[in-house]
Amino acid sequence: PALRRLSHSLLAHYQKGTRPVRDWRTTTNVAIDLMVYAILSVDEKNQVLTTYVWYRQHWTDEFLQWDPERFDNLTQISLPVESIWVPDILINEFVDVGKSPHVPYVYVSHHGEVQNLKPIQVMTACSLDIYNFPFDVQNCSLTFTSWLHHIRDINLSLWRQPELVKFDRSVFMNQGEWELLYVLSRFQEFSVKSSDSYAEMKFYVVIRRRPLFYTVSLLLPSIFLMLMDIVGFYLPPNSGERVSFKITLLLGYSVFLIIVSDTLPATAVGTPLIGIYFVVCMALLVISLTETILIVRLVHKQDLQPHVPEWVKRLLLERATVLLCIRDRNKFSQSRTQSSDISRQAENDSTARLNQYGCEDPRECETVGGAGPTLASAGQAEGSLLLHGVLREITAIRQFLEKREEFRDVAREWLQVGYVLDVLLFRAYLVAVLAYTVTLGTLWSVWRDA
Repeated sequence: PALRRLSHSLLAHYQKGTRPVRDWRTTTNVAIDLMVYAILSVDEKNQVLTTYVWYRQHWTDEFLQWDPERFDNLTQISLPVESIWVPDILINEFVDVGKSPHVPYVYVSHHGEVQNLKPIQVMTACSLDIYNFPFDVQNCSLTFTSWLHHIRDINLSLWRQPELVKFDRSVFMNQGEWELLYVLSRFQEFSVKSSDSYAEMKFYVVIRRRPLFYTVSLLLPSIFLMLMDIVGFYLPPNSGERVSFKITLLLGYSVFLIIVSDTLPATAVGTPLIGIYFVVCMALLVISLTETILIVRLVHKQDLQPHVPEWVKRLLLERATVLLCIRDRNKFSQSRTQSSDISRQAENDSTARLNQYGCEDPRECETVGGAGPTLASAGQAEGSLLLHGVLREITAIRQFLEKREEFRDVAREWLQVGYVLDVLLFRAYLVAVLAYTVTLGTLWSVWRDA
């Protein structure tokens, strides 16, 4: 009965369409508070942040006051929201009406203090910066203000101390992709074109993305493919397997980019740094494949390949080998020397066998055969002609072997040039990859710890 009498007494002559002050010059002070419960979604493409917050506000209603002794010592009562005056405080960044539960009651104390506590699903516009993805920190503001009443009618203040609001994570659900760092609060006055000022209370919700999932699914596979590309340089430069290996890596990286394209945030404002990282890695793979094709083309054995120019020998085979500290730079020269020794040894053996017939040269044998006595037997004449033919064939074979050995020497020289040039380009490529990795790692570390 006391609750019914009190409710009827308070609402019998209450006018909810009028600001509840006895003197119109009195300002209604509304204290507000905000507690972040969960970060529901961050839409980078549409620049929309969806949060679930616990919103609290209280003000003094001068027409909702009573003496507790008259109503069985009641000091607090709940009244329907639709039956009393409620300030028109909205969020400026609202872009859509969220699925917020409806709380139909407010608490009213005997001093006239009205407490309106309600959970709100907030869908607000926010300028999201995804350049540092996945190590990005977002700062989104929620601006509470009266849409109609200026500051002389409704003034805003903070319910709790700013330090308590800043680090309050008592109700935050921190098991999602985003973690709450802190909530900053600031009061300011806002006016448009020299009109009346409006009171604003801004809450800056600062959140940080947890990068573990993106590090495992995006960065590590890319790093592994780049390491395999570096290891591929240890294949012999004269082997065709290196080209097929590099092409396979490039194809695998292209498939990897197609798979992760849906994971990367897309905006019309800018591109995240990790997207630039993937593009540069693809470019490095293309450069590596191009370098491999050039080296394989350089060391490929061809009969019409010219000799290595002298300036190339001096630049690459003498100076570059010293600068690059190539220890086995003389192995091709040793192979060429051994081949020449084998050729000379074969030639000396053939000459020694020909000397058994008393001929130093096939022409001498021909001359000797022509100047012999006329009474020589027919068998000796036929033997001399046969020996002449054999010597001519042996001479042709020796010239062919010498020509082939010369081609082999040219191929060995180009192989040595290709080997030195391959080491030089590999180290330059390795320095570029390391510098790129250190730069990105430093930037991401600084952004993560900032």
